[in-house]
Amino acid sequence: MKRHAPSAERNREPLLPVLREVLPAQGTVLELASGTGQHAVFFARALPGLTWQPTDVDPTALASIEAWRQEEGLPNLRAPLALDARAEPWPVERADAIVAINLVHISPWEACQGLLRGAGRVLAPGAPLVLYGAYFIEGETPAPSNVAFDASLRERDPSWGVRELGAVTAEARRHGLERERVIEMPSNNLTVVFRARAG
Repeated sequence: MKRHAPSAERNREPLLPVLREVLPAQGTVLELASGTGQHAVFFARALPGLTWQPTDVDPTALASIEAWRQEEGLPNLRAPLALDARAEPWPVERADAIVAINLVHISPWEACQGLLRGAGRVLAPGAPLVLYGAYFIEGETPAPSNVAFDASLRERDPSWGVRELGAVTAEARRHGLERERVIEMPSNNLTVVFRARAG
């Protein structure tokens, strides 16, 4: 049941210092599209002041997350929840932060819209939404690796693809989220931090 993704092993170490900086010291972090569960275990262990709530839409992923959770036995790692970002309502009404790693490009645009709409509902003012993945940036020549990655994603599913950061930012604003920071990461990825607006 327990699955393993090499990409999760690669990106977790660069992500950790960013999360230490932008996440609250305490509270509940809602992770969307937790995949294999490797990130949930790693970050829950590294950030013991936070309660980590993993989710996924795929039953196979949920089983893998639970297998990792059972093996590790971390007190601050909750059992995974089935959550489709497009659904309303979500099974979680409030969170102190939301993290989504490699969700925006490996899903339809409607999932990104649902993620941002849901984040606007469940995050308190000032709470962060942290997105990690590949993006195209308007006015900049894209990295050849991201162009190839986009093509490979669209071959797998025409509704998938590397998104324009400006389009994601504009959609976020519609749901009360303001972009705070864009952090360059290894392999031409970005970590994008949004904050929920007051009111």
